[in-house]
Amino acid sequence: MSSVIARTGRHRQRYESNFRLVSGCIPYRITEDDEDHHNGDIENRIQVLMVSSPDRDDRVFPKGGWEDDETVLEAACREAFEEAGVKGTLRETPLGVWEFRSKSSQKIESLEGGCRGYMFALEVTEELESWPEQQNRDRKWLNIKEAFRLCRYEWMCRALEEFVRVMEVSDDDEGGKIEIGGEEKGEASANVNAMPSVPAVTDHHVVAECQIVSSNCCIEIKPSSTSQQLVISVHCHGTWLSRGLPLSH
Repeated sequence: MSSVIARTGRHRQRYESNFRLVSGCIPYRITEDDEDHHNGDIENRIQVLMVSSPDRDDRVFPKGGWEDDETVLEAACREAFEEAGVKGTLRETPLGVWEFRSKSSQKIESLEGGCRGYMFALEVTEELESWPEQQNRDRKWLNIKEAFRLCRYEWMCRALEEFVRVMEVSDDDEGGKIEIGGEEKGEASANVNAMPSVPAVTDHHVVAECQIVSSNCCIEIKPSSTSQQLVISVHCHGTWLSRGLPLSH
């Protein structure tokens, strides 16, 4: 049993234009890269991790409310840890942003219950033996076809479609080596322009950035050895997030 308690309640929940803001991720791993896998379809070389809910046979990806003391990236890491008990490398570029209705208000014709969900890709590097929501959720590795079949929500299926598209593009660009990184080109199935931009910073701004990091995370700031940048690395629930920010002159 995990000694860490999952966050509950919505007293710190973020809202925007009557939408509840949600952050989540698609945890994935790459299967053994033997010759057959290397020459096979990308969908047969990747598995994704999904979690269950009580008294249901279908599956979902880890996701939950984005709270006011964390960034959207930290929220995605926290949900992966709390719901699925995994840590890893979170890719900073979002798969997209989807608008949907919460399960409790899908039949109500009003703005209440509307959600705006940010989804990311998380390459899993560690699976914990216990995690905060273990008693209510189990986790299961699935191939892509199984994930589509069992996925509960239409908007999560769209996120999975975008994940597969990005992975196929990365696979082609890397000559068979799968990696998500940098800004993806082409049209996406969701709005990816809603992510806040990060301005150039001075030392004073870096201090302010440190102060808003979640208490569940630690931060490391150091000059880049190869460029005029500060490299800010945040360690959140076992996951390192890094970003280079230009120095002001």
